[in-house]
Amino acid sequence: MPKNPVVYLLGGLSLFLLTAGISYYAFTGIKLPVAKPSSSVSKIALPTKKPKIDPNLPRTETCPLNGIMYTTTESSVYEKRRPLAVMIENHLDSRPTSGVSSADIVYEAVAEGGITRFMGLFYCGITYESTMFSPVRSARIYFTKLVPEYDALYNHVGGAGNCDDPTVDDRAKALCFIRTNKIKDLDQFGRAGDFRTCHRVTNRLDHEVAYEHTMACYSDELYKVAAKLNWTNVDAKGVSWDKNFISWKFKDDPADKGAITNITFDFWASKNDYSVSWKYDAANNQYLRSNGGQPAMDLDTNEQLSAKNVVIQFVKETGPLDEHLHMYYEVVGTGKALIFQDGQAITGTWTKAAVSSRTRFFDDKGKEIQFTRGQTWIELVPSANKIEYN
Repeated sequence: MPKNPVVYLLGGLSLFLLTAGISYYAFTGIKLPVAKPSSSVSKIALPTKKPKIDPNLPRTETCPLNGIMYTTTESSVYEKRRPLAVMIENHLDSRPTSGVSSADIVYEAVAEGGITRFMGLFYCGITYESTMFSPVRSARIYFTKLVPEYDALYNHVGGAGNCDDPTVDDRAKALCFIRTNKIKDLDQFGRAGDFRTCHRVTNRLDHEVAYEHTMACYSDELYKVAAKLNWTNVDAKGVSWDKNFISWKFKDDPADKGAITNITFDFWASKNDYSVSWKYDAANNQYLRSNGGQPAMDLDTNEQLSAKNVVIQFVKETGPLDEHLHMYYEVVGTGKALIFQDGQAITGTWTKAAVSSRTRFFDDKGKEIQFTRGQTWIELVPSANKIEYN
């Protein structure tokens, strides 16, 4: 049966308009819009929001992690959350890192092959910032054994050893430890189906890097996921993160300062790119960090990383343990320590009775260390290593 001629007419008109449009775009050089494929790769790093706090407001609230004084406006924000523990790499190709300067406490230890890795504890210092952490990397078991003393949210990208992995030594099975100890896990791989807080940011640095050096995670997104999981300042059972938390003792900057201005050490002597030096800045009563002979910078602030306290926590080193060259550092028990603050060196000890216990530091007379208010770095250094300072 013949079709309605109006249909043919409309069809021909549509074809003419489509052809004319394509020809116009082709000859004028205008590109037709193309739908962007969904991808976890981001080309632009999200900006951070800088806090705007009235400088005239009284600072009456002590941060339980680093002793810095905050306003009640700020504390009303962070008290509704729990600390974030974030794995951030220190590979030579990934420097400078992003976000480390905002941490309240930073731990550093070898991951494999003498290459160190950081775990930042973020709580008070990111109150009003959407902070980007990058590059975020995988978990190691000695870091995971520090997370429970803060009952923190643990953010990482994968890690060493599921419980049933025969290629990983039992002492190195970080993922197994996380699950069996019910750590509040924000693993980007483990929860990839639940959220997309982390993204590959390929243009964070001004040069190309390997894919594994591009993962970025964002504090505000991590806290949103935690809230969905009922991991706010209290857990799903209503237990506050700091119910059993023991805060360190803190003090203000002293009037009199010491004359020790340089601290240098290696994690592994064969890896000079990971040698560490801290130079004392007496004017600001802080230590400025260098790595491999170069100033260690935070990309977001373009400032050299600094600390008020630098703690050398000597730990027993074991490994490599398996075909993956995993290491093990004993962070539970007791050992020697060197504490640098206010231009002075204090010899002492550290103790951590159990995985969930707080690590505490004492001088050689058994008196608990008072930390100067501000960021503290804990360097987990093999016990046989030498620390030079003058």
